[in-house]
Amino acid sequence: MNEKIDPVRKTDDEALELTRKLLNDAKYSSLAVNDLASDFPLVSRVAASFSKETGLFFAGSDLSLHSKCLVQDNKCSLMLGEPGKGDGLAYARITLVGTTVRMANGHEQRTKFRQVFLETHPKAGLYIDFGDFGFYPIQIERAYLNGGFGKAYHLDKDDLLALVG
Repeated sequence: MNEKIDPVRKTDDEALELTRKLLNDAKYSSLAVNDLASDFPLVSRVAASFSKETGLFFAGSDLSLHSKCLVQDNKCSLMLGEPGKGDGLAYARITLVGTTVRMANGHEQRTKFRQVFLETHPKAGLYIDFGDFGFYPIQIERAYLNGGFGKAYHLDKDDLLALVG
């Protein structure tokens, strides 16, 4: 008989540690949003940052299409993980699914987010204080972790709470 094998492994300590590493190493991310004007998905590259205090977030300009799309529909996903030499699909990556709303420039936590962001992206000091730039904290609902070939995991909100606060 051909019994189907579930390729998704049970989330374990190895998966959680890999997720922690991907979050801590995050510098850039692929951001997916819903473009309601065209009725097609839109993917952009954004500068991301993570800390226990801030969770995962990215910076964006109000002038960008992805920021305009998020005003209309705040659902999004971010894919973290950079390929190295050889087959890029052999490297770990994680897709985090959730919602985001732009943090107001006068928000009391903006200074902390700015500090964390500049630690990750020091050259962003040239533009991060422009009025059209803001921070987008991600309220993560679930994640899909691919640790390389044969290492797939689904992480739920409870799995992620210990990692992102």
